[in-house]
Amino acid sequence: MITRTCRNFVELCKSGYYDGILFHKVVPGFMCQTGDPTSTGKCGSSIYGPVFADEISAKHSHDRKGMVSMANAGRNTNTSQFFIIFNPCPHLDGKHTLFGKVKNHSLAVLDKMQHVKLKKNRPVPPIKLFVAEVIVDPWEGKELPYGTSIPPKPLISSSTCTCVIQ
Repeated sequence: MITRTCRNFVELCKSGYYDGILFHKVVPGFMCQTGDPTSTGKCGSSIYGPVFADEISAKHSHDRKGMVSMANAGRNTNTSQFFIIFNPCPHLDGKHTLFGKVKNHSLAVLDKMQHVKLKKNRPVPPIKLFVAEVIVDPWEGKELPYGTSIPPKPLISSSTCTCVIQ
């Protein structure tokens, strides 16, 4: 089960944490990455604190376009950053918590994203995630788990980040 990862993602979506952030990294043929509210690729947080543990499952594989996984800087360093793959990437299995997939009708958007103009893997002009909407909330009406909280969304870029994503 990838319950903690899904809960983190859903709560951040509901809070507006992801609204208005940029896809700060696009690597054609590989993936696009977002989830850093400073859009630098160096920050992020979670409802569990600065980082939380991986939830790797042998049942889940990066076997097709549109799979959504947590970005990290190594074992157990998940924050709010996530990426979406453009093609099968089995080499990521066991290294990144896979927790979702892009619906079939939205895969055409991914195809367009990997063909945008880039400067050092940053889309030019920027690609913005306007609103992250939760359609089905399995935790609707339930309080956050004990010891968790919605992290503040920085208003400006900060040099005091919790995690560096490479």
